[in-house]
Amino acid sequence: MPFPAPDLRLIAVDMDGTLLDGDGRIPDALWPLLDRLHERGIRFAPASGRQLATLQHAFADHLDHMVFIAENGAYVVEGGSEISSDAMDAAFTASLIARVRALEGRDLGVVVCGKRSAYIERADDAFRAEADKYYARLQVVADLLEVDDQILKVAIFDFEDAATTAPALEDLRATHQVVVSGEHWIDVMNLGVNKGVALERLQAATGITRDQTAVFGDYLNDLEMMDAAALSFAMANAHPLVAERARYAAPSNLDHGVLTTIEKLLDGLPDDEA
Repeated sequence: MPFPAPDLRLIAVDMDGTLLDGDGRIPDALWPLLDRLHERGIRFAPASGRQLATLQHAFADHLDHMVFIAENGAYVVEGGSEISSDAMDAAFTASLIARVRALEGRDLGVVVCGKRSAYIERADDAFRAEADKYYARLQVVADLLEVDDQILKVAIFDFEDAATTAPALEDLRATHQVVVSGEHWIDVMNLGVNKGVALERLQAATGITRDQTAVFGDYLNDLEMMDAAALSFAMANAHPLVAERARYAAPSNLDHGVLTTIEKLLDGLPDDEA
């Protein structure tokens, strides 16, 4: 495939471990690059397990030109318009909350992620510090079972290792997505909800094709996104399965690999194929 990309129209980028630097910050060099992409008519879409409000806060000065793939693909918004959403059944959500509460021998916290806000009932400093990283709009409630909102996702935080808790929810995979989205997080969503499906819905809504799309990711919740773009990049720090699924490799997030690779897509040569 020739580079620079001849007809690039959409770039979808994971946040943690991908766009964000080692301090969890958006590199300053992204802001002028966003202006450059907008001038070229290229949409930029953060694709994250984070809530919409958190992403909007992070990109507050560029909201008019942004697309957000939030809650691991359960909520897609461009400007002020919803492109797609996928709310969970209230009865299932209640049963899941009760089930996590009943798990013994694990230090867990639950975030119920709604359209209007995210909700927690555990409010100790340690858990609140973790939840605050990802949820700019967060309410403490007395009982998660009493939340009145459209629920897009239930996120479970394991203070030790999410991979050791995920098997306890394995049977849910028959009807729902159960995704280990980070070292400490498990996300439960409706079946078929993922960043890849969200990206395909965005492409359909905007008339953008797979060949006109580039994606960047590093972890397991980015796998399906790799399939939705001809230009799929795994970060150098990516999980081995992501590196295997992606077509190309990008430098690590510590080396600002998203930014340098976008520059190459616009002006220069590609990185080596993964």
